[in-house]
Amino acid sequence: MTGLTSIGGQAATMTSREIADLVEARHNDVVTTIERLFDKGLLRSSRKTRRESTGGRPIAVYDLIERDTHLVVAGYSDEHRARVIDRWQQLEAERTGRDYQIPRTRAEALRLAADLEEQNAVLQLENQHQAETISSLESLFMVGETPTQFCKRLNGVNCAKVNSTLCQLGWLFNEQREEEGAPRYRVASRVRDKYLTERPRKIAPEGGDSFIKYDLQLLLAGAQRLHQLYMQQKLVMKATWDGRFTQAKYTGETIQ
Repeated sequence: MTGLTSIGGQAATMTSREIADLVEARHNDVVTTIERLFDKGLLRSSRKTRRESTGGRPIAVYDLIERDTHLVVAGYSDEHRARVIDRWQQLEAERTGRDYQIPRTRAEALRLAADLEEQNAVLQLENQHQAETISSLESLFMVGETPTQFCKRLNGVNCAKVNSTLCQLGWLFNEQREEEGAPRYRVASRVRDKYLTERPRKIAPEGGDSFIKYDLQLLLAGAQRLHQLYMQQKLVMKATWDGRFTQAKYTGETIQ
């Protein structure tokens, strides 16, 4: 039985600069497309950029996984998309050749064993960090609170924009049909009971018709995902934000 493996455990990536070369486009235009797709929450790559020398002033480039590169070039010609596909096949062949290289000497075998041991140590540290992050989030999370209430404890988040951002991400939808009416947010089916749930309650205003209001309730997995979005700067921040990513633990005063 055979299967593809990667010793490094890292997904192969392609730079935005190389994508621009393959589709014969300006790098700035490719970056604009990438940032638009990031804003829509469609890309899974890291949003961090790095500086790359071009012979003149260094430029900021993105490193994208294969899935994301195909989304970026979806609007280009068949010929350009074919170039990207061919380049990925070349990268995969090169990586597979490196990954399956069998040690031919005792020294190579020892070096491979040392590399694997180092990679395993790094993975253990990453797992430990992830466990600590989850534990920290559990201390931030309070059962029954709304996404807005949770975000009040995340430094710099514009809490007035939280629900509208979640609408853009497909977590919520507004069932209010009247343009001037107050929003009536409901949980989208794809995240219901995964990230969010809702609690119905009857509202009977004096002199008006009664109606059912659905209170949003954040689940632990939703809190973890919200915190990821916060760290990735995908939530709307206040103009006065000091640039620090900090959070406050739950106290009774934070739920208002």
